[in-house]
Amino acid sequence: MTLTDRRGALRAGAAAALAGAAAGFLTNACGTEPDAARGGSAPRGPAPAPRPPDAPAPRRFPGLPVEIASGPRDRPRVALTFHGQGDPALARAVLAEAEKGGARVTVLAVGEWLDSYPDVARRVLDGGHDLGNHTQRHLDVNAMTEDEAHAEIAACATRLRRLTGSIGTWFRPSRTQHAGAAVQRAAGRAGYPHVLSYDVDSLDHTSPGAPAVVRNVTARVRPGSVVSLHFGYADTLAALPPLLADLDRRGLRAVTTTELLT
Repeated sequence: MTLTDRRGALRAGAAAALAGAAAGFLTNACGTEPDAARGGSAPRGPAPAPRPPDAPAPRRFPGLPVEIASGPRDRPRVALTFHGQGDPALARAVLAEAEKGGARVTVLAVGEWLDSYPDVARRVLDGGHDLGNHTQRHLDVNAMTEDEAHAEIAACATRLRRLTGSIGTWFRPSRTQHAGAAVQRAAGRAGYPHVLSYDVDSLDHTSPGAPAVVRNVTARVRPGSVVSLHFGYADTLAALPPLLADLDRRGLRAVTTTELLT
């Protein structure tokens, strides 16, 4: 290569270097170069909201029967349990009234109800209450075959898992106080070691008036009782403050069913 050629090559290389530097300067100035090329990380959007913790799963209580209707009689505790169905505004009002009175309750939700009002599931859990399964369609579960009953229970369990990360802590059969043997087996197949019954029926679903609801409970309630109540009835909402006041006078505390048995 002649001297002239070498000088031409050097001038070309210098020009290319200057052009590259200029291009890099312009790219950085315009903000189009990836952060990674400058030694940083790529820009990110806002962090996703943290996922709420999963709800507690069902648990087995050794020494207790498959069907549980009450808790220990030597502790000053009772469990108020609500069939989860009906007007969601009334349900939220009942939960708020319970919390105002220092009570924690157990809600057994119907799957179709959760389909219509999915936010209620998280509202129950956020209040510190138990949430469980009351079948998908609230039919007479004892009239079904074991496979039919299992399908009803499992369908509601699927809704609960989708909404809360768990199938819920309890299962209560629909339209009956006591589960037959087939329903007990179906519940076990669906993941529920126990079936939750009750020993005190408020009869609030008959709309007898708030004073009658209070009397129906207070006449039979005692330490360890599991009380059956319902969302969706104005009498239940009106009865809750005097009922909680009566329990307090007796030294009885309303707790979740899990707390009752723990």
